[in-house]
Amino acid sequence: MDTQNPSAPPRAHARLADNKHPNRRVRSGSSDGGLVHDHTRHTTRFTVIGNHLARHPELSLLAIGLATHIQSLPQSARVDIKSLAARFTEGATRIAAALRELETHGYLRRERVRTPAGRIVTRTVSCNQPGRGGHAEAESARHPHPSRPAKKQPRKALPAVPQPAYRSPTLLQTATDLLAELRRTDPRLLLSACDTAHLAPGVAAWLERDLSPTAVRHALAKDLPSEPIHRPAALLAHRLTAQLPPPPPFRAPAAPPAVRVEYPMTNCDGCDRGFRGPKGSRCRDCRPQPHARPNGGHLA
Repeated sequence: MDTQNPSAPPRAHARLADNKHPNRRVRSGSSDGGLVHDHTRHTTRFTVIGNHLARHPELSLLAIGLATHIQSLPQSARVDIKSLAARFTEGATRIAAALRELETHGYLRRERVRTPAGRIVTRTVSCNQPGRGGHAEAESARHPHPSRPAKKQPRKALPAVPQPAYRSPTLLQTATDLLAELRRTDPRLLLSACDTAHLAPGVAAWLERDLSPTAVRHALAKDLPSEPIHRPAALLAHRLTAQLPPPPPFRAPAAPPAVRVEYPMTNCDGCDRGFRGPKGSRCRDCRPQPHARPNGGHLA
């Protein structure tokens, strides 16, 4: 009777091991139509993206693509709105909205940190699995829940701000610069790029009402509370809406000055004396005089 070699792997296991070869192409799909995968296993330069992000039911396609791009970047890469707008064609407004989506659903986190030089900067943290790392794990360790982990509360959206009648690029840039300078008035008014993009139209609505940038800056930064300001963008959004000044009064254009007609020199048809007047007319002495009325009036 033949004996089996216990060290020889079964055929099923051998075939399974062959299928895991890193260069083996895997083709799967239905013969009835629809999607067919023609995949080759990656061995270098790839990023693992969870299906919870790729198939997220609430995120827009732009937000999903932007999160994928950010997760593929190396540490310390620039992911502010200006840098992303220079890389992609969607523009700063759409990119800012997509970043707010990712921040709301926990895929991005913004932290204010102080550099060794003393400057306060905004650091963006990318989370490939929201709620499973970083601050969430530390918070869970400090406050363990007996039944289930605590769910991270989404960040409340900023209040709406007034909108200008005309979104002039120059006016919006002036508004953006004004908001960026507020931290020089009070360091607590340091704003992120997303918050600045949200507030800039509200500042532009003030500027188009004949207010100078100095007057707007004073209105936003005066009489601030003495306690710490945890969300300066929400405070500024409230002030932009609640203290919006009325539009300037309508001023009718001034009437043009009366134009005095200078006639050329001509000769009177009655006495041939020279005077200034229309050609073919008579001088004052030769013009017919109105007839006197009996009561002292004149007849034309």
